[in-house]
Amino acid sequence: MTQQVPSTEPELAAVRNFRDVGGLPTTDGRRVRHGVLFRSGHLAHATEQDAAFLDSLGLHTIFDFRNAADQKLEGPDVELPGVRNVNLPLTDPADGAEFWKMVRDGEIEQLREILDDGKAANRMIESYRTIVKERTAEHSQVLHSLAEDSVPALMHCAAGKDRAGLSIAVTLLALGVEREAILADYLESNAKHRRYKVQRNNTYTPEVMELLSPLFDARAEYLTAAFDTIEATWGNVDTYLEQALGLTPEIRERLRDRLLD
Repeated sequence: MTQQVPSTEPELAAVRNFRDVGGLPTTDGRRVRHGVLFRSGHLAHATEQDAAFLDSLGLHTIFDFRNAADQKLEGPDVELPGVRNVNLPLTDPADGAEFWKMVRDGEIEQLREILDDGKAANRMIESYRTIVKERTAEHSQVLHSLAEDSVPALMHCAAGKDRAGLSIAVTLLALGVEREAILADYLESNAKHRRYKVQRNNTYTPEVMELLSPLFDARAEYLTAAFDTIEATWGNVDTYLEQALGLTPEIRERLRDRLLD
């Protein structure tokens, strides 16, 4: 039986960006059920108290969208008894490895070269477009799993903002959640207590933080680029869900029955 989560958002000591996606409205007047779909940053550094809280949610499945390089940097998720862990990397560890090394170790001149003049934001936009177009098999697996037996579920990546954010957004699209509500939930990742702690081995200066901010912000233009890519590639959301993700009307209705009030 799905356990009811507390009405007050918990203060987790070492898991960033955790939240229940419950309560978001659909276009036909229903709402996402509380206690069935959660999102967060990685669970690698979860304290005993954090793990106890996560255990109390009665999770069936944790979807981890990090790649091997992320897991090497941060560590594996804490193990929760009886919970299935599914690793579905949404980015190639070799793709951008040098870029992220520069983010952590680069001098200011190097950061200006790779991030200034809109380059950082453009990189993020292109990443969102690529994930939507090229990771259809992974998103299909997630949605089919949710429709079958995988709830309550938690989706996470490193920061819980981009790969998890996109996967949550795709799930919400399949549920028929209002587009404005999907965007509002996505932008919640900008709250100060949710933000990923930037790991840098060199100094933090105002200019460095300004250069890095597009990489660690949740920006409407990023998610909008993903939505635009769906419509440009498949024509509309329904076609995307059916043709790219293999969601038949029957599977989609089963998904809605599991996740909506």
